[in-house]
Amino acid sequence: MLSAIMRKRIAIAIICLFPFPLLAQQQWNLKECIDYGLKNNRSNAVYDNEKRIADAKAKEALADYLPKVSVTGSFDDNLKVQQSIIPAGVFGPDPVRVAFTQKFNTNGTAQLDQTIYDQALLNGLKANKYNKQQADLNVKQNQETLIYNISNAYYQIYVYREQLRLLKENLDSYRKQMDISKLQVQKGVTLQKDLDKVTVDYNNATSQIRVAESNLTLAQNQLKYEMGYPIADVLPVDSVSQQDAAVVPAEIATTDNSFTVANRTDYQLSQVNSKLLEIDEKRIKAGALPRLTGYVRYGAVGFGNTLGPAFSDLNPFSAVGLKLTIPLFDIFKRNAQYNQAKYKTLNAAENLKLDEGKYQMEFENSRTKLLKAQTNLSNDKRNIELAESVFRTTDLQYKKGVTTLIDWITARNSIKDAQNNYLNSLYSFYQARLDLEKANGSLKTYYNSL
Repeated sequence: MLSAIMRKRIAIAIICLFPFPLLAQQQWNLKECIDYGLKNNRSNAVYDNEKRIADAKAKEALADYLPKVSVTGSFDDNLKVQQSIIPAGVFGPDPVRVAFTQKFNTNGTAQLDQTIYDQALLNGLKANKYNKQQADLNVKQNQETLIYNISNAYYQIYVYREQLRLLKENLDSYRKQMDISKLQVQKGVTLQKDLDKVTVDYNNATSQIRVAESNLTLAQNQLKYEMGYPIADVLPVDSVSQQDAAVVPAEIATTDNSFTVANRTDYQLSQVNSKLLEIDEKRIKAGALPRLTGYVRYGAVGFGNTLGPAFSDLNPFSAVGLKLTIPLFDIFKRNAQYNQAKYKTLNAAENLKLDEGKYQMEFENSRTKLLKAQTNLSNDKRNIELAESVFRTTDLQYKKGVTTLIDWITARNSIKDAQNNYLNSLYSFYQARLDLEKANGSLKTYYNSL
């Protein structure tokens, strides 16, 4: 048998060998959950790829204004050599048949083309800046969505835990009353039906606890999904740190009446889209202008009645030139495309004005809802305190025999009703708070302030 001192030393050694995280499991608060989600949610990879696509589009547009080099080569085996006819009187009285090639013919050419002026391409290059802005704003909008969804799921967990706490308090109250009623039935002081009434409420509370536990599990899985956290792993959420969140932040959020529509990421995206439509309109219009291109060409040709000379005896040639392209007969198609782009640009400008009013309305409505939710939450908290005060008085009267079990059950049910109203108000408050941050375009600020 090991001595007590030896057992103590072995226990200390085992503890020292264990990793610290296994001894003290981390409790995830809201900010840590959001931090994890911003780094690990799979949607981040999607929007990062969108940024890379925008960069590739910019390079593609620029490539049209960079030099382009092409190399071509051909080899012909003229099974029947084509002949041309020189009319009579040029080299004699009779027409002369002449072949200007031989059986084998090789041709190799390298050409460099450089666009010198193309207004449509120049206008297209201006879109690169806005394509990159659009990709960056999409990343920002995705981050705001993650902040909103993770916060919403996190607060749901807090509400369900609060519900479970209240339900377990109710269950404990019913259990104590059941024990008292059983003794009273055994002594013949009360009837079995009184015990049955309390038992029914006890069983109902048990069922409600099972439902609440199921809802809590679903909310935890939803939070894991929004975070990009493994569903099968345990995520210990620290909702204790959020217990004061229903009081202080509301005062701060509702006192600020200022609203700037430009803070909304979706409005910024609409502005960028409007700029891109304007550029597209100008690009189509510039398609009617002449395009000037320069080129340098170098090559060699070879001929021979046998295969060897066609490759060995090559005759080089070269040229430098300009090419001016003036589109003339596509005016109807271009006008149709231009009109489409013009009206899309006009609609985008009108939609921006509509969005200004829409987002202003969303902000005002969200602020009103938060004020109302805050008031309801405070009232419902006080109602629970009042219902509990009434129940304590009724419980004391019932123990002294001056009131009936019906009055006791009614008072207990009043607490349950007040608790349900409080839980609904609590969730409505959290929802309204997040909606206000979203409507104000301040979800990132809200996250940074956690």
